[in-house]
Amino acid sequence: MPELIPEPRYARFAREGDGDDGADVCVLDDPLLDAGPGTGGTARWLRRELGAATGWELPAPAAERTYGGGGRAVIRLVLRPELARSVGAESYELHVTRRWVLLEGADPAGLFYAAQTLRQLLGPEAYRRAPAAPGREWRLPVGGVQDGPRFGWRGMMLDVARHFMPKDGVLRYVDLLAAHKLNVLHLHLTDDQGWRVEIKRYPRLTEVGGWRPRSRWGHRASPLWNETPHGGFYTQDDIREIVAYAAERHVRVVPEIDVPGHSQAAIAAYPELGNTDVVDTGALEVWDDWGVNENVLAPTEAVLRFYEGVFEELLELFPAEVSPFVHVGGDECPKEQWRASALAQERIRELGVDGEDGLQSWFIRHFDGWLAERGRRLIGWDEILEGGLAPGAAVSSWRGYAGGIAAAEAGHDVVMCPEQQVYLDHRQAGGADEPMPIGYVRSLEDVYRFEPVPPKLSAQAASHVLGAQANVWTEVMENQSRVDYQVFPRLAAFAEVVWSRLPDPDERDYAGFEARMGGHYRRLDALGVDYRPPGGPLPWQRRPGVLGRPIEGEPPNV
Repeated sequence: MPELIPEPRYARFAREGDGDDGADVCVLDDPLLDAGPGTGGTARWLRRELGAATGWELPAPAAERTYGGGGRAVIRLVLRPELARSVGAESYELHVTRRWVLLEGADPAGLFYAAQTLRQLLGPEAYRRAPAAPGREWRLPVGGVQDGPRFGWRGMMLDVARHFMPKDGVLRYVDLLAAHKLNVLHLHLTDDQGWRVEIKRYPRLTEVGGWRPRSRWGHRASPLWNETPHGGFYTQDDIREIVAYAAERHVRVVPEIDVPGHSQAAIAAYPELGNTDVVDTGALEVWDDWGVNENVLAPTEAVLRFYEGVFEELLELFPAEVSPFVHVGGDECPKEQWRASALAQERIRELGVDGEDGLQSWFIRHFDGWLAERGRRLIGWDEILEGGLAPGAAVSSWRGYAGGIAAAEAGHDVVMCPEQQVYLDHRQAGGADEPMPIGYVRSLEDVYRFEPVPPKLSAQAASHVLGAQANVWTEVMENQSRVDYQVFPRLAAFAEVVWSRLPDPDERDYAGFEARMGGHYRRLDALGVDYRPPGGPLPWQRRPGVLGRPIEGEPPNV
């Protein structure tokens, strides 16, 4: 059986040598590509990606569209909407005979995933950018696949605020998500440590907020510093390119702009956004440390107008048909400055809200309504539940399952991303060689056992679980190689959970998954992914002498 990841619902292939006269394989020697109506996107992807790896030109067949004409096999692409009724949205079928390969999708996304499965079947060499062995024979086992996803939201959150990832790196991660049949990239674009998206009416957000003078080296308990200034941002054209590139691969990009906490970079750029009656905000720089920062937005109408301007430009960059959701953060907002601020206390009285917690809710509810008026849906971390939400808002449940359960039972859609299960910045093993180890130990098997739908949910509430995402916070991931190490291979396990796994974690065949990973590591090698090897970090992947947390004898700092 081919080593497919994520594992399909149904797959059956002949073993090479089982048939008579080679009836068990399809030999693809510069095949033809017959692209039916509406399949142009997948056809372009196949010509570009498989063409680069194999040297195939994949020309269209003659007008009669015969299979195997002139001795050449044919790959045919077909949209078959009725599959959506029987298998579901984003589903597909793949059929291989001796002379042709048929890819059928319920919709364009399903057809694209059929092409991803075809690439896996061709072997790791199909993931290279040029033929590694010119003239090699490409063979597929005869058989078929019927497949479709369990969840509609299969995502990864990438924090580009703490450590900036250049545009090319983001595009690379879009391809890596697509290769694993994941379909959401949540970009954490702003935080205390950096503002990463160009807003033309507020240029200082990137001119000032996009750069910090230095960075803590390791966890915030570490005494070490990297004294090199760090920064960067995406121009609006960069964002348009990322969004369009992702859409071609059926990945939705969800932007996150944090309010009212995690805002020191914005306040450093525009000091009037902060609580000026209790803090000399003009002296603030972009934060160089990690953790929860006390500098939060002032609860004023002027601050609301400022961020409405930010969101107006953001909505133009992320069209509704591509990204209906906008993430507003809403988490970890300390209240000390509001308690000390006469302006904030007067605001509490004017609004009639329940203290400082009511002010945070007021921020979120304002943008909930503002986005809804423009046809968008607000999503935020589970703290946004405090104070109530409009019916269309959704929740990212990170503090365990509790917030997701409460939101789903109240009728809100939920994306499950509990820290204890799917925070990929957390250590992968308990050994001392793990680089800058933080948080819980969450092994490859632990991620494979993750279940997005809590058993306590009623059936009606469970229908509000849109899916799940793995979160990648980059405080201790200073470059692409470190991100790769933390993300892979665990993202492959996560992809199988949200695409194909049984609801009961105890029924999942981890040994079978681990065996299939043997072939998948070779695909990751071909893609140049600097993953954590099964035997532990390689010498250059370690960070000796750099503190993580918890240190020995301490509980996780959560």
